[in-house]
Amino acid sequence: MPSSNRPDRGARNKLREFFLSNVGKILDSGTLRDIAGTSEWGRRVRELRNEEGLNIVTHNDRSDLKPGQYMLVDLTTIPSFERGISKETRAIVLDRDGFTCQVCGVGAGEIHPYDGRKTRLHIGHIVDKSMGGSDDSGNLRAVCSVCNEGASNLTLNRPDTIKLKAQVRRAPNRDQIEILKWLIDKFPFETNDIVKSMKGESS
Repeated sequence: MPSSNRPDRGARNKLREFFLSNVGKILDSGTLRDIAGTSEWGRRVRELRNEEGLNIVTHNDRSDLKPGQYMLVDLTTIPSFERGISKETRAIVLDRDGFTCQVCGVGAGEIHPYDGRKTRLHIGHIVDKSMGGSDDSGNLRAVCSVCNEGASNLTLNRPDTIKLKAQVRRAPNRDQIEILKWLIDKFPFETNDIVKSMKGESS
Protein backbone atom coordinates (compact mmCIF):
# COMPACT_ATOMS: atom_id res chain seq x y z
CA MET A 1 0.00 0.00 0.00
CA PRO A 2 1.39 3.43 -0.87
CA SER A 3 2.83 5.42 2.02
CA SER A 4 0.41 8.27 1.27
CA ASN A 5 -2.44 6.09 2.56
CA ARG A 6 -0.79 5.23 5.87
CA PRO A 7 -1.75 8.39 7.81
CA ASP A 8 -5.46 7.80 7.06
CA ARG A 9 -5.15 4.13 7.95
CA GLY A 10 -3.44 5.16 11.19
CA ALA A 11 -6.21 7.68 11.89
CA ARG A 12 -8.85 5.00 11.46
CA ASN A 13 -7.00 2.69 13.86
CA LYS A 14 -6.66 5.49 16.42
CA LEU A 15 -10.36 6.31 16.20
CA ARG A 16 -11.34 2.64 16.47
CA GLU A 17 -9.26 2.20 19.63
CA PHE A 18 -10.64 5.43 21.11
CA PHE A 19 -14.26 4.44 20.49
CA LEU A 20 -13.69 0.94 21.87
CA SER A 21 -12.18 2.39 25.06
CA ASN A 22 -15.12 4.80 25.46
CA VAL A 23 -18.16 2.60 24.82
CA GLY A 24 -21.37 4.37 25.81
CA LYS A 25 -19.69 7.75 26.25
CA ILE A 26 -20.60 10.86 24.25
CA LEU A 27 -17.60 12.06 22.23
CA ASP A 28 -17.42 15.42 20.49
CA SER A 29 -16.06 16.14 17.02
CA GLY A 30 -13.16 18.23 18.32
CA THR A 31 -11.86 15.34 20.41
CA LEU A 32 -12.23 12.89 17.52
CA ARG A 33 -10.41 15.29 15.17
CA ASP A 34 -7.53 15.56 17.65
CA ILE A 35 -7.37 11.78 18.10
CA ALA A 36 -7.36 11.15 14.35
CA GLY A 37 -4.90 13.93 13.55
CA THR A 38 -6.44 14.49 10.12
CA SER A 39 -9.07 16.75 8.58
CA GLU A 40 -10.79 13.69 7.13
CA TRP A 41 -11.60 12.24 10.56
CA GLY A 42 -15.33 12.23 9.69
CA ARG A 43 -14.72 9.96 6.74
CA ARG A 44 -12.73 7.58 8.93
CA VAL A 45 -15.63 7.48 11.42
CA ARG A 46 -18.05 6.63 8.62
CA GLU A 47 -15.72 3.84 7.50
CA LEU A 48 -15.74 2.41 11.03
CA ARG A 49 -19.52 2.48 10.96
CA ASN A 50 -20.26 1.41 7.39
CA GLU A 51 -17.34 -0.88 6.62
CA GLU A 52 -16.51 -2.36 10.03
CA GLY A 53 -20.01 -2.28 11.48
CA LEU A 54 -19.25 -0.36 14.68
CA ASN A 55 -22.54 0.79 16.23
CA ILE A 56 -21.64 4.50 16.22
CA VAL A 57 -24.62 6.87 16.47
CA THR A 58 -25.02 10.63 15.98
CA HIS A 59 -27.81 13.19 16.42
CA ASN A 60 -29.32 11.76 13.23
CA ASP A 61 -29.93 8.52 15.13
CA ARG A 62 -30.75 9.75 18.65
CA SER A 63 -32.47 12.92 19.82
CA ASP A 64 -30.40 13.12 23.02
CA LEU A 65 -27.24 13.73 20.98
CA LYS A 66 -26.34 17.18 19.67
CA PRO A 67 -24.79 17.88 16.25
CA GLY A 68 -21.09 17.06 16.44
CA GLN A 69 -21.56 14.36 19.10
CA TYR A 70 -20.85 10.68 18.53
CA MET A 71 -21.27 7.57 20.64
CA LEU A 72 -20.36 3.91 20.25
CA VAL A 73 -23.50 2.39 21.77
CA ASP A 74 -22.13 -1.09 22.43
CA LEU A 75 -19.88 -3.73 20.96
CA THR A 76 -22.65 -5.25 18.86
CA THR A 77 -21.78 -4.91 15.19
CA ILE A 78 -24.27 -3.66 12.62
CA PRO A 79 -24.38 -4.77 8.96
CA SER A 80 -21.27 -3.40 7.29
CA PHE A 81 -20.49 -2.67 3.69
CA GLU A 82 -17.24 -3.40 1.91
CA ARG A 83 -15.87 -0.96 -0.60
CA GLY A 84 -16.90 -2.14 -4.02
CA ILE A 85 -16.24 0.79 -6.34
CA SER A 86 -13.71 -0.13 -9.01
CA LYS A 87 -11.15 2.27 -10.45
CA GLU A 88 -12.98 2.11 -13.76
CA THR A 89 -16.29 3.16 -12.18
CA ARG A 90 -14.58 5.99 -10.29
CA ALA A 91 -13.07 7.25 -13.55
CA ILE A 92 -16.45 7.08 -15.31
CA VAL A 93 -18.20 9.03 -12.56
CA LEU A 94 -15.52 11.73 -12.33
CA ASP A 95 -15.49 12.17 -16.10
CA ARG A 96 -19.29 12.23 -16.31
CA ASP A 97 -19.47 14.86 -13.54
CA GLY A 98 -16.78 16.99 -15.18
CA PHE A 99 -14.39 16.61 -12.23
CA THR A 100 -16.70 18.95 -10.31
CA CYS A 101 -18.33 18.54 -6.89
CA GLN A 102 -22.01 17.84 -7.50
CA VAL A 103 -22.99 19.49 -4.20
CA CYS A 104 -21.17 22.83 -4.14
CA GLY A 105 -19.90 23.05 -7.75
CA VAL A 106 -16.19 23.48 -6.97
CA GLY A 107 -13.81 21.88 -9.48
CA ALA A 108 -10.93 19.56 -8.67
CA GLY A 109 -7.78 21.51 -7.79
CA GLU A 110 -9.61 24.81 -7.23
CA ILE A 111 -9.26 26.62 -3.91
CA HIS A 112 -12.33 25.68 -1.89
CA PRO A 113 -14.20 28.71 -0.47
CA TYR A 114 -15.04 26.85 2.77
CA ASP A 115 -11.55 25.83 3.91
CA GLY A 116 -9.12 27.64 1.58
CA ARG A 117 -7.39 24.46 0.40
CA LYS A 118 -7.17 22.86 -3.02
CA THR A 119 -10.27 20.80 -3.69
CA ARG A 120 -9.97 17.02 -3.62
CA LEU A 121 -12.78 14.99 -5.14
CA HIS A 122 -14.19 11.74 -3.79
CA ILE A 123 -16.89 9.38 -4.99
CA GLY A 124 -20.03 9.55 -2.88
CA HIS A 125 -23.28 7.60 -2.87
CA ILE A 126 -26.53 9.39 -3.69
CA VAL A 127 -28.52 6.78 -1.78
CA ASP A 128 -26.27 5.60 1.06
CA LYS A 129 -25.29 1.93 1.10
CA SER A 130 -26.80 1.62 4.59
CA MET A 131 -30.13 2.55 2.97
CA GLY A 132 -29.78 -0.02 0.21
CA GLY A 133 -27.89 2.10 -2.32
CA SER A 134 -25.67 0.36 -4.84
CA ASP A 135 -22.17 0.96 -6.19
CA ASP A 136 -23.52 1.41 -9.72
CA SER A 137 -22.37 4.60 -11.43
CA GLY A 138 -25.96 5.88 -11.50
CA ASN A 139 -25.96 5.98 -7.69
CA LEU A 140 -22.57 7.68 -7.47
CA ARG A 141 -21.46 11.28 -7.79
CA ALA A 142 -18.33 13.36 -7.43
CA VAL A 143 -18.14 15.24 -4.13
CA CYS A 144 -15.36 17.35 -2.65
CA SER A 145 -13.75 16.68 0.73
CA VAL A 146 -15.70 19.49 2.41
CA CYS A 147 -19.11 18.31 1.19
CA ASN A 148 -18.12 14.70 1.80
CA GLU A 149 -17.50 15.58 5.44
CA GLY A 150 -20.86 17.34 5.65
CA ALA A 151 -19.47 20.81 6.39
CA SER A 152 -21.55 22.44 3.64
CA ASN A 153 -24.60 20.20 3.77
CA LEU A 154 -26.52 23.14 5.20
CA THR A 155 -26.83 24.39 1.63
CA LEU A 156 -28.81 21.32 0.56
CA ASN A 157 -32.57 21.59 0.31
CA ARG A 158 -34.17 19.28 2.85
CA PRO A 159 -37.61 17.77 2.21
CA ASP A 160 -40.42 19.46 4.12
CA THR A 161 -43.06 17.68 6.22
CA ILE A 162 -45.53 17.38 3.35
CA LYS A 163 -42.96 15.73 1.06
CA LEU A 164 -41.77 13.38 3.79
CA LYS A 165 -45.31 12.29 4.61
CA ALA A 166 -46.03 11.72 0.93
CA GLN A 167 -42.92 9.55 0.59
CA VAL A 168 -43.78 7.53 3.69
CA ARG A 169 -47.38 7.03 2.56
CA ARG A 170 -46.15 5.56 -0.73
CA ALA A 171 -43.83 3.13 1.05
CA PRO A 172 -44.96 -0.46 1.78
CA ASN A 173 -46.39 -1.07 5.27
CA ARG A 174 -43.31 -3.01 6.37
CA ASP A 175 -41.11 -0.02 5.49
CA GLN A 176 -43.47 2.35 7.29
CA ILE A 177 -43.20 0.17 10.39
CA GLU A 178 -39.39 0.22 10.15
CA ILE A 179 -39.52 4.04 9.95
CA LEU A 180 -41.84 4.10 12.98
CA LYS A 181 -39.43 1.89 14.95
CA TRP A 182 -36.52 4.15 13.99
CA LEU A 183 -38.40 7.29 15.05
CA ILE A 184 -39.43 5.74 18.37
CA ASP A 185 -35.84 4.72 19.00
CA LYS A 186 -34.58 8.21 18.13
CA PHE A 187 -37.28 10.08 20.08
CA PRO A 188 -38.18 7.84 23.07
CA PHE A 189 -39.20 10.66 25.43
CA GLU A 190 -41.16 12.53 22.79
CA THR A 191 -42.91 9.27 21.84
CA ASN A 192 -44.04 8.74 25.43
CA ASP A 193 -45.38 12.30 25.61
CA ILE A 194 -47.28 11.89 22.33
CA VAL A 195 -48.78 8.55 23.41
CA LYS A 196 -49.86 10.03 26.75
CA SER A 197 -51.47 13.03 25.07
CA MET A 198 -53.29 10.75 22.60
CA LYS A 199 -54.61 8.61 25.43
CA GLY A 200 -55.78 11.77 27.19
CA GLU A 201 -57.63 12.92 24.10
CA SER A 202 -59.37 9.57 23.65
CA SER A 203 -60.55 9.36 27.26
